Amino acid sequence: MSEIRKLAAILAADVVGYSRLAGADEERILARLRALRSDLIDPTIAVHHGRVVKRTGDGALVEFRSVVDAVRCAIEVQNGMVERNDGVPQDRRIEFRMGIHLGDVVEESDGDLMGDGVNIAARLEGVAAAGAICLSEDAYRQVKSRLDLSVSDLGSTQLKNIAEPIRVYSLQVGSAGTKAAATSETATSQPAAGVPKLSIAVLPFANMSGDAEQDYFADGISEDIITALSKLSQLFVIARNSSFTFKGKNVQVQEVGMKLGVRHVLEGSVRKSGNRVRITAQLIDATTGGHLWAERFDRELTDIFAVQDDVTQQIVDALAVNLTEGDRKRLAPGQTRHPEAYDCFLRGRELWHRLTKQTNSDARDLLQRAVELDPNFASAHAFLALTHGLDYLNRWSASPQRAIEQAEEAATLAVARDDSDPVAHWALSVVTLYSRQHDRAISEAERAIVLNPNFAEGQVSLGEALIYSGRSGEALAYFDRARVLNPYFPDVVLHFQALALFQLRRYEEAVELLLQRVNRNPVTDVSRALLAACYGHLGRFEEARARWQEVLRVNPDYSLEYRRKVLPFKNPADFELVMEGLRNAGVVQ
Repeated sequence: MSEIRKLAAILAADVVGYSRLAGADEERILARLRALRSDLIDPTIAVHHGRVVKRTGDGALVEFRSVVDAVRCAIEVQNGMVERNDGVPQDRRIEFRMGIHLGDVVEESDGDLMGDGVNIAARLEGVAAAGAICLSEDAYRQVKSRLDLSVSDLGSTQLKNIAEPIRVYSLQVGSAGTKAAATSETATSQPAAGVPKLSIAVLPFANMSGDAEQDYFADGISEDIITALSKLSQLFVIARNSSFTFKGKNVQVQEVGMKLGVRHVLEGSVRKSGNRVRITAQLIDATTGGHLWAERFDRELTDIFAVQDDVTQQIVDALAVNLTEGDRKRLAPGQTRHPEAYDCFLRGRELWHRLTKQTNSDARDLLQRAVELDPNFASAHAFLALTHGLDYLNRWSASPQRAIEQAEEAATLAVARDDSDPVAHWALSVVTLYSRQHDRAISEAERAIVLNPNFAEGQVSLGEALIYSGRSGEALAYFDRARVLNPYFPDVVLHFQALALFQLRRYEEAVELLLQRVNRNPVTDVSRALLAACYGHLGRFEEARARWQEVLRVNPDYSLEYRRKVLPFKNPADFELVMEGLRNAGVVQ
């Protein structure tokens, strides 16, 4: 057998007291473990780029490309277990202990791993307490300056069957005690365990112009700074949707840091008067409230682009981010330098976010003007494509077919104008999916994520493309990642997650998410229709019929035939699964 020797980050995990739990009720404990793997463990491993090497009944051995990924994954799983054990009697709780080591391993031809790297990780797991993660000194050295961790130094420890003692660090993140401590007065001024040191939320800049009509300009400045920072893989940047939930609210920076899970917050203001603009910005440590950097810029409006570049660069400098040459290219200005085109773009993008027929039409007019003023303005072409896409999906156009053609034309032009613009690739992914170019939609979404690792919308688009391509199991991990990047995620993500679970025949789980979506969006018709189909498959026919009546009440023109036509399922049988559930309930023939 051929083998490869390499350096790898290895995570070993098992269930504390598994024999006792299995002895009490083996069937129940196995069912709970299977559910945990599908709902929490495997999706989290996938999000953090892990590979399950082998499972050992109650445990697992997982390989990661970096220790940072391994630790973040472990923290997320352990914190997830705290929530799942809440209210469960102590003697019935499933609790994991974990060990992480960076070391030499041998990969055999079947993918199995052997060697000291594996053995040490397994022994570290054996000395970990319930809900804790033990790191070797080699592993801890990789993350101590990159993640904000609270650890206990267990000193030099002799591990079973390991020749030399190893210094061990214990990270306690998943115990009930830790959860209780998180609500204490001391903990509220600290970020949650595992919050990356290089993490930031950009709050919407305050409009100080004395004219509410200028809100779009202040919001646009904030969004463009978010977009620029998001292109750096070293930074964890919260998505626009979540940052903008704090617009106009009087909140403490520490509260923002806690709610969004970030270490730093950028806030500022914009005053636009005639041809002059004043921008103030300040970078704040969310753990202490202390200012790391502050600056005021008074410039001509034509210099607005240089101001944004300055703000972005000074944030990067203040956070001591080490930029590669590729990073510097990504930060280079890619937008227009035409002030009127930029103004039309900001107005159009802000209107597009409102997602109504009239604002979408108004947005298209402004974005069309932007590309006429600057034909090379890639992001304007991209959002122009998205306005046509909304017309197609919502039947807002007299000719839906022409709308999707115009969408593809504009998105293709956006990529041609600037192949390094993640928004352009995102738009092209969206429109090619609905023209049933599944492989192209997937590759364009992947390209958008490469160009912008913090791009929550790109993650959602990739997940959606995978669902309609018949790969729902893979899609779930991308929705999970999107929700991490965008804690206040749009409610449509719940629908896509539910659709993936529905396609996997996990109807009960889909129902739970769809009920959340209906609660957040009382006028949704598509989620009610899918909910009715779920109930039909579950044999809950009265509930299915009641939900179907709600569909017709919310949208008397709802058409299953139009949905069949417009939803880009690669395999027609996937849409038939919806129809089958509705037929079971007797709501359609």
